Amino acid sequence: MAAERTPLSRNPSAEISSRLHRVREEMQRRKLDGYLVLDRMDQYWLTGFTGEDGGVLVTARAVVLLTDGRFEQTAELEAPWARKVVRKQRGPDSIAKVVRAHKVRRLGFEPAHMRVAQYAELNKLIRPGRLAAASGLILEMRRCKDAREVAAIREAIRVAQEAFAGLQQWVRPGMQEREVAARLSFEMRCRGAQGDAFEPIVAVGASGSLPHYEPGDAVVNERQGLLVDWGCRCGWYVSDLTRMVWPGSIPPELRKAYAAAVEAHDRAIEAVRPGASAETIDRVARDVIRKAGFDKQFNHALGHGIGLDVHEAPRLGKRSKDVLKAGMVVTIEPGIYLPGVGGVRVEDDVLVTDSGHEVLSSLPT
Repeated sequence: MAAERTPLSRNPSAEISSRLHRVREEMQRRKLDGYLVLDRMDQYWLTGFTGEDGGVLVTARAVVLLTDGRFEQTAELEAPWARKVVRKQRGPDSIAKVVRAHKVRRLGFEPAHMRVAQYAELNKLIRPGRLAAASGLILEMRRCKDAREVAAIREAIRVAQEAFAGLQQWVRPGMQEREVAARLSFEMRCRGAQGDAFEPIVAVGASGSLPHYEPGDAVVNERQGLLVDWGCRCGWYVSDLTRMVWPGSIPPELRKAYAAAVEAHDRAIEAVRPGASAETIDRVARDVIRKAGFDKQFNHALGHGIGLDVHEAPRLGKRSKDVLKAGMVVTIEPGIYLPGVGGVRVEDDVLVTDSGHEVLSSLPT
């Protein structure tokens, strides 16, 4: 532990320092003299602290990390430069005490990360200070990934793809959906994943028409397709992929839908570039599917950003106002869903580059 107390370890890394600087600049622009971080992934992005119980107060001169005794050593190892407050119990009282101690009068927070009851109690406890909604303050900064973040996403994709290849060698007719999903999670863990990015979707036959289906006891068979949507977390960053598995031939009633989904996927990726609107990318895919006669069967957005969370900005959808920028990593995942018949979806992860795009995933469709 002595080595952790050297002067060097008491300074944040250049990456963390840059992020704190950007947050403080935005605080100043929004006339905030404090900003409260409650989301775990925002907390990690800003400080490097990975504990599941935590909160961060940022002021013009201080960074205060609140956690409990279970994560005291973790906080010291991962953010030795921050001031630590080890609280006895979770709740607004400990946060308010720190806020008052730093004489914060206008405390910013992300409204999506605070419950109504918590807001009411904390706003009362920090008087004469007051809470000020500061929507998207960190989320906007997380949109574009730096080189280290992209490298972590690449690793999550690599592990997910290798696990899928391993799954294909193992899966056999007669296996249940939940059995296949569990094996896929196992394959990813064996290859170095921290865990699933989300619970894998494994849907046999008609169940594939449910975009967020939960695997059950239906069995893999040679007559029906298998929709697999999966991803893993590596270095805290995630991947998100979808492929169709056809144990036999593609069922005739899904052959046209699958061809349309693949073409929509390919044409949309071709349109990804900095400056392109998210709505335009969505329309490119939707036009292909509409011309194939499946317009009403594509009932979700084309894609979304990924990073520390599996759903981040930007959103690629019909009414999205987002514009793509270099450094964003987005999914392209058109799907066609035919109730009682089945569904098809093809999904890849795409990096927006300075001059266009790079498809980070490489599994054949």
